[in-house]
Amino acid sequence: MSTQPVDPTTTSAWARLEAHHAELEPDLRGWFSADPERARRLTFDAADLHVDLSKNLVTDTTLSLLVELAEQVRLPERLAAMFAGEHINVTEDRAVLHTALRRPPGAQPALEVDGQDVDADVQAVLEKVSAFADDVRSGAWKGVTGERIRTVVNIGIGGSDLGPVMAYEALKEHKHPDIELRFISNIDPTDLAETVADLDPATTLFIVASKTFGTLETLTNARLARAWLWERLAAAGALEDDDDARRSAVAKHFVAVSTALDKVADFGIDPDNAFGFWDWVGGRYSVDSAIGTSLAVAVGPEAFRDFLAGFHAVDEHVRTEPLATNVPVLLGLLNVWYVNFVGAHTHAVLPYSQYLNRFPAYLQQLTMESNGKSVRWDGSPVTTETGEVFWGEPGTNGQHAFYQLIHQGTRTVPADFIAFANPAHPLQDGDADVHALFMANFFAQTKALAFGKTAEEVRAEGTAEDVVPARVFSGNRPTTSIMAPSLTPSVLGQLIALYEHITFVEGTVWGIDSFDQWGVELGKKLAQEIAPALTGDAAALESQDPSTRALIEHYLAQRTV
Repeated sequence: MSTQPVDPTTTSAWARLEAHHAELEPDLRGWFSADPERARRLTFDAADLHVDLSKNLVTDTTLSLLVELAEQVRLPERLAAMFAGEHINVTEDRAVLHTALRRPPGAQPALEVDGQDVDADVQAVLEKVSAFADDVRSGAWKGVTGERIRTVVNIGIGGSDLGPVMAYEALKEHKHPDIELRFISNIDPTDLAETVADLDPATTLFIVASKTFGTLETLTNARLARAWLWERLAAAGALEDDDDARRSAVAKHFVAVSTALDKVADFGIDPDNAFGFWDWVGGRYSVDSAIGTSLAVAVGPEAFRDFLAGFHAVDEHVRTEPLATNVPVLLGLLNVWYVNFVGAHTHAVLPYSQYLNRFPAYLQQLTMESNGKSVRWDGSPVTTETGEVFWGEPGTNGQHAFYQLIHQGTRTVPADFIAFANPAHPLQDGDADVHALFMANFFAQTKALAFGKTAEEVRAEGTAEDVVPARVFSGNRPTTSIMAPSLTPSVLGQLIALYEHITFVEGTVWGIDSFDQWGVELGKKLAQEIAPALTGDAAALESQDPSTRALIEHYLAQRTV
């Protein structure tokens, strides 16, 4: 495919969308009244996901023009290039093949990229992860004292943490009853100290997730965890004070997700207990790779394969479904509509499921690290606004916090509402079905946002005239409703893949490389240069700008422990 992105603003579809937006007067009440088939016509299915777009600020013409835009920026060609393993991550000269991680065994045609049998490599790692997960779950894997593992602690950061912790929270209903997962990511020493405070080292296993085995935060925390293990085992009389005993303890209580086998071995981890992945897997797209090892331990290899099958179902939908009925494509194009034509800057994700409490945070990295760019993939400046600030909270918690702004504020905040027909825990409060009450809130919020409440309706309730303006809801607040039968491993995979492809569609329209993240690097490099100034290096302190130097001096003056 062409290495040059299409400038979307030069397309005929963009010009027609601008003209269309200028004359469009959103009126969801009127549109639904005039068109009884609107909801049916603007509702689509992808695998188990039932997606209602009808409460968005669009008409059939809007969607038709957005699909034309997708065609004119060559979205189908770029999708095909990604699935084929072309090097569409141009700044790192890499393929983008997270979709290969969830191809089923024996998928045809076979996928070979850069001379590599991708399918064989992926299945080999998956089988190794599955065997390890089975050993831990069955108790065959034992710690240095011969006891089984009861707590698995994942040490990672970014995609090596956000994906596993989100998925573990989401699938807790499916976890092994006698194995708990915990997570350490922050280099703040409080994170590690609090996470391991009540653990028994004899029954704790650490998974160190770092592709290069050189990530500053992850390796610092791994060394601290190793020191904790040695100290606590020695205090319990379970560890001799010699190097061989310490190395043996590490070999039984640490594994790695990494391809740097020499560094893994230097740390004390048996390289046979390292699970690899590839440079065509970006961190924020890696939960379905060996980065998900902790999740595979928690839910088991069979459920983990169901998780992957969910991803693959949506991959096949986006790959084969026509653009006009392609759910991730339509949702990505809607986001472009709101960012570039309506002027929205943020996007709320509101899961009506406590198990999805970390899903908005996961999407923050996926979307904002991917599309927070100001240059296109050929190095030229972008010609449009790019990216949205993703945020949200689960269920009715948000209703009692920030929904006020979404309902009556001055900003347009497109919102995705996510819910499940069947609860994990069907409970009754007397005669009341609690999940039905919960879902009543889900349906009520999208209805209120769409249709609002007029001054006449407020007055009809007997409201005092001076209070009427405060109780009017304008409506025409856009929402998308996403529903599934229940939150299974497969459905979670479908939801993640849905947003991966939404992100890709947006990046393609904007002409940006959604798979690099150079913006992460500068701060990390400067932190390493500043660190000596905090421990007595006068020259390093003097080299800082006046503001940074003054802040460091204040910190040093305040530091007492």
